[in-house]
Amino acid sequence: MHNGKPVRTSLLAYPGLLPLLLSRSASSFGAQILAVAVGWQVYALTHRAFSLGLVGLAQFLPMLLLIFVAGHAADRFDRRLIAALCQIVETAVALSLAACSILHALTPALIYALVALLGAVRAFELPAMQALLPSLVPAEVFPRAAALYASVFQTVTIIGPSLGGLLYGVGAPVPYGFAAGLFVLAASCAAVLPPPAAAPHREPPSLRAVFAGLAFIRDRPAILGAISLDLFAVLLGGATALMPVYARDILHAGPFGLGLLRAAPAVGALGVSLLLARRPIRAHAGARMFAAVGLFGLATIGFGLSRSLPLSVACLLVLGGADIVSVVVRSSLVQLQTPDAMRGRVSAVNMLFIGSSNQLGEFESGSLAALIGAVPAVVVGGIGTMLVALLWMRLFPTLRRLDRLDAPT
Repeated sequence: MHNGKPVRTSLLAYPGLLPLLLSRSASSFGAQILAVAVGWQVYALTHRAFSLGLVGLAQFLPMLLLIFVAGHAADRFDRRLIAALCQIVETAVALSLAACSILHALTPALIYALVALLGAVRAFELPAMQALLPSLVPAEVFPRAAALYASVFQTVTIIGPSLGGLLYGVGAPVPYGFAAGLFVLAASCAAVLPPPAAAPHREPPSLRAVFAGLAFIRDRPAILGAISLDLFAVLLGGATALMPVYARDILHAGPFGLGLLRAAPAVGALGVSLLLARRPIRAHAGARMFAAVGLFGLATIGFGLSRSLPLSVACLLVLGGADIVSVVVRSSLVQLQTPDAMRGRVSAVNMLFIGSSNQLGEFESGSLAALIGAVPAVVVGGIGTMLVALLWMRLFPTLRRLDRLDAPT
């Protein structure tokens, strides 16, 4: 039963789930296209791997500064309105990139500034969107919904990079304009989401309230272990920032090859997420998460050493499939163990640890590549990821022994 109603067989029968999926996927689609276009354009302007790292840093710093305030906002105000307003600002950023490209006025400094604004608004958008999902489906089917949510996200992630590479080949303003249209669609879908069953819990602003998500996670070792494990795995194994280097200088694959490399992890993740939507993890969730993180590190090493585009794509397929297991376990564990009044702040901490670690991982990879080269940087990151998985198994035995995702921890 969910709010006194029987559980439905079809996930899409739950009101609001379809527009939420459309809004999140359109926003992610636009972000993926922007990422490909910005990465290629920055590297074309500077020819420096370090510049790619600065793109990640420009997104990370605003998120670091705003994420706790954003999480508190998601628990005090209408999450639908927050998401829609953020997507409107993202539209403006994409249109600005397009206009500056047409006028040949786009410089690396201006790109960093616009990317920083994008990071700031996504700090508010993502916790609000994540906190909406658990209110739309019952706890017993949430792992399936999380896997479906991930599969839709991965589908657009597959299309986005490839399409971004193709559109950039037509002209730099084209992918930016296309992304702007997707952000408009995302905002429209967020605006028609059904209202929450209860009004948001308006806890008065205070430092204690703003940072309550940290205290909540600190007191739950399984959640802390899952979030921090993914943090270090993504931080050390973040080879995404160096894909323009691999596509251009190592694999000699061009913009379309870059799109294939960016899409490959999503293809692997899509296949595994569709499997998990039909056959969710019902036992040994912790052990499976650790095994998946170890495989993620191994696939990262394989990608780093590859000199063949097909082999590189194969390694990234495995990497993406392993990563989605960790994503589903972590998201299900975090959302199912968190009361609705806290979901915005807990999701904010999750985004700080996981979402921003993607950008910080890009900065780490770009900086390390500038020092020792792209290939050693990727290989060292993969080895580090595997070592972290082994260490976390000892530091967080509660997570290692975790069986069912919906069981109290």
